[in-house]
Amino acid sequence: MRLKTFPGGIHPHDEKHYSASAPISIMPTPPRVIVHLSQHIGAVSSPTVKVGDTVLKGQVVAEPAGFVSLVQHASISGKVTKIAKFLHPTGIMSMGVEITSDGQNLSVDMPDDPDFMSLDAAALKARVSAAGICGMGGAGFPTHVKLSPPEDKPIDTVILNGVECEPFLTSDYRLLVERADDILHGLRLIMKIVSAKKGFIGIEANKPDAIELLQKLTAKEKDLAVVPLKLQYPQGAEKQLIFAATGRKVPAGGLPMAVGVVVQNVATAVAIYEAVRYQKPLIERVISVTGSIVNKPMNLLAPIGTLYSDLLEHCGGVSAPIGKAISGGPMMGFALPALDAAMTKGSSGLVLFDEKAAKSMQEHTCLRCARCVDICPMNLLPSMIASAVKYKDLEMAVKAGLNDCIKCGSCAYVCPAQIRLVQWIDTGKIRYAEAMRNK
Repeated sequence: MRLKTFPGGIHPHDEKHYSASAPISIMPTPPRVIVHLSQHIGAVSSPTVKVGDTVLKGQVVAEPAGFVSLVQHASISGKVTKIAKFLHPTGIMSMGVEITSDGQNLSVDMPDDPDFMSLDAAALKARVSAAGICGMGGAGFPTHVKLSPPEDKPIDTVILNGVECEPFLTSDYRLLVERADDILHGLRLIMKIVSAKKGFIGIEANKPDAIELLQKLTAKEKDLAVVPLKLQYPQGAEKQLIFAATGRKVPAGGLPMAVGVVVQNVATAVAIYEAVRYQKPLIERVISVTGSIVNKPMNLLAPIGTLYSDLLEHCGGVSAPIGKAISGGPMMGFALPALDAAMTKGSSGLVLFDEKAAKSMQEHTCLRCARCVDICPMNLLPSMIASAVKYKDLEMAVKAGLNDCIKCGSCAYVCPAQIRLVQWIDTGKIRYAEAMRNK
């Protein structure tokens, strides 16, 4: 099997054995959910319900506050019991709508449309927008916006991201092996919406059964191809995936559309298929609950807004005290102060570590070894960026590539001085954004 890849990157242990063999199972309806009004990049959604209202599963509870925004839906039926700030998976407090279950799980009508492929691109995009879909790989960019490139940026290629290069996470892998047909339907719909002539599915080599299955299903499709990829982090980052699959380089500061490509996660493709065929809103997703101390690591199809504490309880709890809880993967996820955060549309995993694995490392002086430079997938100077941020020299940080950093964490992973490079770079990005707003 000829494997493609990109320059740079690292090879952390994938640790997927905890949950890789766990088939997708349905999470029972939780006692309450919290539908965050910010689950996406863009303007925060505006609530359309008030405390005391009764809602059905799939009913709109918040409307978009602009083009780059999302409609939000109730993921269970019940009563709106609170509209307030709740703990978000990113670790901050964020406005959300709390719905307490009525135990009936009543839903709005979601009619099957078997002739869905006959719809034109505008109608397809309208259903995607009405479903409130955003990128489910973590970034959370509104999908209807991503599928609306300007006329001067024609798209000829769609790439589905089935890489899942983050250690521990297996939700996308389970979708690949259990819902391959739905993924291909989603790919076809995306290609029709953006008028693309070619479709690729990128899958990393540690998923050989998924590669074999998708290759079999696409063997007679001349416009579709599976791209087996080398096991290398961050293989699933958009620009790295585009280079590996097509050889095209997205320019610094540019978007994939600059080279005629749209990238979508495989989970997003399934959501698009369900939205178009069944007019089903994005009200549930597959999430991995995993780690060495989880008693029953699982891949759960859970309602959006389910509390992490409820997910963990369904997985049998833990076998040792929790040293660290991470929303997402250990490389790019967010450490949680508590498990009462509610999962969002971009929540792909909950990873738990014991106290020994979560030990804090002492930061030392930079050794000038240049390991961070050698492995940076964006060809940046991470140590120089971090140093410039420390000394509040934003101009130098920008020149060294501050705004091109994808915060993959590869530099911090290899740093022998344990410098918190990602945190310093993230601080720089925040300071730069504030400076631009003040201008």
